[in-house]
Amino acid sequence: MYSKQKTRTGADQTQTINAIPVSEQPSGNSKRRKCIIISTTLIILLLLTIALIILILSLTLFKSKKPITTVNSVVIKDINATINLIPFKVSINITLDITLFVKNPNKIGVTYRNSSAAIRFKGHEIGKVPIPGGKIGAGDTKEMKLTLTVFADRLVLDVDVYRDVIGGYFPVTTYTRISGKIRVLNLFNINVSSVSTCDLRIDVLNKKVVDQKCHYKNRL
Repeated sequence: MYSKQKTRTGADQTQTINAIPVSEQPSGNSKRRKCIIISTTLIILLLLTIALIILILSLTLFKSKKPITTVNSVVIKDINATINLIPFKVSINITLDITLFVKNPNKIGVTYRNSSAAIRFKGHEIGKVPIPGGKIGAGDTKEMKLTLTVFADRLVLDVDVYRDVIGGYFPVTTYTRISGKIRVLNLFNINVSSVSTCDLRIDVLNKKVVDQKCHYKNRL
């Protein structure tokens, strides 16, 4: 833009007009718009940086690992087997003491829900015990002592029981499942579970476990 300046030297002299440039000043709306764009860009960059840091930590330092359940020992606490010929009937009661170790290999604690352990005879559940929920600290190993008792009434109609008891050996399987969650950076949860299965062969006459094979399955 330009401004016009008039000068006079006398009554009969003509006017002289000089064009003087005037600098244009930016409006207030333009300044506010620039501030908003800069602030928005900075906020987006900050959020992206935080998200990247969380992703790196979750894939490295806080990467979730499966809990590990190990059956340390299975001991017969009590066993009572009787055979009646008239009327023919086999009755068996077994109580097992089981010691488990559950290891948490993660850098953060694991909170596990109420779970259970069961004893099975050829696929049929014949005994069960609850496992109260709790927490295992980062890198810690928790010992669990369980007592499983066979429900004798669930074996009355199973003809295989008679053959096994008369043969002197009683095969059972213990099944333990522990499920929980890992909370990463107080932002999201990851579900984890650990399953242990042990096939046992019990010597009825000598009241001891003569064969034990355990299998473990852990998953996220």
